[in-house]
Amino acid sequence: MGWLFCRIVVFFLLVLQFNIFTEARLVGLNYGLLGNNLPPPSKVVALLKSRNITRIRLFAPNHTVLRALEGSGIEVILGTLNEDLKNISSDVTYALSWITSNVEPYSDTINFRCISAGNEVIPGDLADFVLPAMKNLHTALAASNLINIPVSTSVPTSVLGTSYPPSKGEFAENVNSIMTSITAFLAAKKSPLLVNVYPYFAYISNPNDIPLFYALFNSTEVVVQDGKLGYKNLFDAITDAVYSALEKAGGESLDIIISESGWPSDGNGGIATIPNAKMYNNNLVEHVSGSLGTPKRPGKSIETYVFAIFNENLKPPGTEQNFGLYYPNMTQVYHLNFSQ
Repeated sequence: MGWLFCRIVVFFLLVLQFNIFTEARLVGLNYGLLGNNLPPPSKVVALLKSRNITRIRLFAPNHTVLRALEGSGIEVILGTLNEDLKNISSDVTYALSWITSNVEPYSDTINFRCISAGNEVIPGDLADFVLPAMKNLHTALAASNLINIPVSTSVPTSVLGTSYPPSKGEFAENVNSIMTSITAFLAAKKSPLLVNVYPYFAYISNPNDIPLFYALFNSTEVVVQDGKLGYKNLFDAITDAVYSALEKAGGESLDIIISESGWPSDGNGGIATIPNAKMYNNNLVEHVSGSLGTPKRPGKSIETYVFAIFNENLKPPGTEQNFGLYYPNMTQVYHLNFSQ
């Protein structure tokens, strides 16, 4: 009896360990390159593998980085440069050239999670180019027999005109037509929408009404009651506001990937500090790696990419240079536990 009981316990522990590892794989990192003192990509990939990081996001093709990623087992969200959107949207041969240059040569050795048509260009002067670019990239992937790679775009939460309470979330009037068309395209292709969710920016824009503990995942009690749904953290509230907007635009079936989220460790007094950044990002990883989901989408883990691997010194001075988990010399700014 004792021998059989021990075997059963060991089996369930192994199952639990597998599930934890599987959920941890949902968390990736943004690999920004706006620094003149960053380590070689080969060392970065070795660092990622040592931390069991299996997903990253690149904002644009970099062939040195892509070559370093070959055979690593690390999945990649690959973005296009925003300035390329106009050409990609207007010329399918340009889109095909982009795919044959930046995706096809690596398609046997890198698993591309998806292709993102630009980053945070909606709202903005380039917004009208996003959907045509997505369509041409999809056509180009099909022509290269890479139809299994989804195409999406990454949007900021400023696409929302209303975000509070979360159930009232809807797209802003000036982008509603664009976002509704993109929503229809993604729904037809069963592709996710990439969304950059930053409770930090929401908090600093309205510190009088938003408690810091609510932004940092530190509340054990409901802070915002929205009908039958209760919110203990701002991340869930923002994410569900986007889900509500998608539902109103006909995208009830769409999933969201959090393509960026993070907290700066310096550059804004007592708010952007190492303790706050460590607290936010560790709580974020624990939250999204579990199976709680959000109040609107319970029981559904959220694929999330923490911003970012490194502090990047070519970004604007201040907080923008201080979102990294690592200094350029590859020492930790603070420890982020990916195996929670």
